[in-house]
Amino acid sequence: MAKVHEMDHPLIQHKLSLMRDKTTGVKEFREAVGEIATLMCYEATRDLPLKEITIETPVADAKVKVISGKKMAIVPILRAGLGMVDGILNLIPTAKVGHIGLYRDPETLQPVEYYCKLPNDIAERDVIVVDPMLATGGSATAAIQFLKNYGVKHIKLMNIIAAPEGVATVHKDHPDVEIFVAAIDEKLNDHGYIVPGLGDAGDRIFGTK
Repeated sequence: MAKVHEMDHPLIQHKLSLMRDKTTGVKEFREAVGEIATLMCYEATRDLPLKEITIETPVADAKVKVISGKKMAIVPILRAGLGMVDGILNLIPTAKVGHIGLYRDPETLQPVEYYCKLPNDIAERDVIVVDPMLATGGSATAAIQFLKNYGVKHIKLMNIIAAPEGVATVHKDHPDVEIFVAAIDEKLNDHGYIVPGLGDAGDRIFGTK
């Protein structure tokens, strides 16, 4: 079964509290999303392979470790996932960025792809799928399946807040995908919002409320 990493680092929890507060403005909310994404990326990339090389310091030769040629990509689920991209690029500036846009069919309630633009070599890259909220899990599991259809072998999912229902859906559909979250909340309400959550992440990032 896929692993879920719930990050209880004090800095993440402090910034998450700011995001949950309904009085937090757009600027502060957007900044907190990016900062949490940076901190979560630090943990999500902990298993990157290293190789040893020799360099010359001002004093002497030294054997040092560098990342072993891993190609990475970040794939935000539109639109709220965009808020996490820059925070990750702060740590991995050479990563390529793909985009997947999904909407929910009002009759079938299934996610439908309306936009997908990925790097040409996406199948050779380790991919981190990002979306602030993991609610029902429908969009995340669909996005992951799209990437697998393109030949991607190594996928991680990064969410700021998750509902237990969303985690269970990703577990069921993609047990090979590790999930990184800042908090797993209580439940989904009748409207599909995470409780207590933080409202609509996209509206709060882009000020469209």
